Amino acid sequence: MRVVIAEDNALLRQGLVLLLTSAGHEVLAEVGSGPEVLPAILEHRPDAAVLDVRMPPGFRDEGLRAALEAREQIPGLPVLVLSQYVEESYAAELLGGGASGVGYLLKDRIGRVDEFLDALERVAAGGTALDPEVVAELLIRRRDSPLDSLTPREREVLKLMAEGHDNTMIAKTLVVTDRSVSKHIGNVFLKLGLPPTDSGHRRVLAVLAYLNNQ
Repeated sequence: MRVVIAEDNALLRQGLVLLLTSAGHEVLAEVGSGPEVLPAILEHRPDAAVLDVRMPPGFRDEGLRAALEAREQIPGLPVLVLSQYVEESYAAELLGGGASGVGYLLKDRIGRVDEFLDALERVAAGGTALDPEVVAELLIRRRDSPLDSLTPREREVLKLMAEGHDNTMIAKTLVVTDRSVSKHIGNVFLKLGLPPTDSGHRRVLAVLAYLNNQ
C-alpha cells in the first residue's frame, strides 16, 4: 500500500513510517503542517492518507480540513484520521454524506499495531474504521431516540458494526452464530427505521448517518 503521512509530532511521524514500512507498505511522503498536506496528496496520489486532526499552524482542525479537501479533489481517497481525544464533531464531519474509505482513530490505538494496520487496510479497501471510544461517545450522547428500544445485545451488535466489523467477526466476538448476528442486525435496522442491508461499510455509515443527525 502507498501511503502519505501527515503528523506534526516528529517522533510519532517517524514511528508511523517505521511501522508502515516494516509491514511492507510504502511511505510516499511525510509532512508536518497543514499547508503541506494537500500538495503532498495531490502529487503522490496515495492508496491511503494517514492524517492528524490538529496540525500547525493553528493546531485546530488543519489535518481534517486537508483530508476533506483532498477527498473533494480525489473522490474516494481513503483517509485515516488520528486524534488525541474523542472529538465527536470531527468524526461526524468526516463521516457525513455517506462517505466510504474513512477512519477515525485515537492515537493510543497506534500502539496496538495489529489493530492499527487492520484499520488502515480496511479503510484503504473502501471500508470504515472507527475507534471503539468514538463509537461509545456517539451512542451514549444519543438519548430519547429509537436507540432506547434496542436490547443490550442489539446495542452490542450496533457498536461492533459501527467499528467496522463484519458479521463473522461480530459472531466470533459475541460467541454467537452468523445467523444470530444477521437476525440482530435486521432488528437494529427495523427499530432505527433504516432499510436492512448486508453491504459492509454502507450499513455502518447508514447507522452513523442516523446517529449524527439526531
